[in-house]
Amino acid sequence: MVASEQTPRILVVDDEHGIRYFLERFLKREGFQVATAASGEEAIDCLATDEFDMVLVDLKMKGIGGLEVLAFVQEKWPATAVIVLTAHATLESAVEALRKGAHDYLFKPCRTVDLRESIRTGLLKRQQQRQLRQLQLQSAPSVAEESTTPAQPAMPNPAAALRLSEEYGRFLQYGSLIVDSIRHIITVDGTLLELSPTEFDLLAYLISEAPRVVPPQELIYEVHGYDSQAYEAAETIRAHMYHIRQKVKSATNRTIIRTVRGVGYSLAE
Repeated sequence: MVASEQTPRILVVDDEHGIRYFLERFLKREGFQVATAASGEEAIDCLATDEFDMVLVDLKMKGIGGLEVLAFVQEKWPATAVIVLTAHATLESAVEALRKGAHDYLFKPCRTVDLRESIRTGLLKRQQQRQLRQLQLQSAPSVAEESTTPAQPAMPNPAAALRLSEEYGRFLQYGSLIVDSIRHIITVDGTLLELSPTEFDLLAYLISEAPRVVPPQELIYEVHGYDSQAYEAAETIRAHMYHIRQKVKSATNRTIIRTVRGVGYSLAE
């Protein structure tokens, strides 16, 4: 069966019943046609004969995992957009998923606003790709022309190369800390930190400068955009660092921010 031209069809692949149930309800409320699969094997059986506009697939499942499902989709239905979901993010798994053709990579449980936007852009990209293929087919030379026209070497796709470089640029890593600048999230040891916007900006800047010790005045300037007196900056940043430390300790029972008295803050090795 070919994907519907009217209502987009989405396949949800996850071996956790709760995740499948949540995603199915959310997507149906958004107006999509939804099918589910409880394993990679079940997903491939479904995809062998049925095309979907989009696939949401868990990265790690028993048996056939998300990357194998992604590879199957890429071969069988190359225009289908795939969003990879994971509960334990690493830089390597994110980059590998994007390198292998995933439209996006989301940490679960993901925010509905992020999921909604990712689905919107993924379906738009699919539509654009299908229109491009139709134009290519319409302008393709006839069999007679092909027999007399020497084959031309395949040219690289600059748009695809640009997108890949942009996707790699969205991630920043120091040790077990990973910043996703597009999703505006930071994970440590694969665990999502629940940070306020200011806390995110402060920790992300420390990660970008690691292992250098960053003075409070510099943090204030880089995050808030204004100059401050040394004592004012120290008091402001001290309060933020306390909250970040508490959130990291609650999530991972680790201390990752080091205070250098009279100088500033850095990340522990």
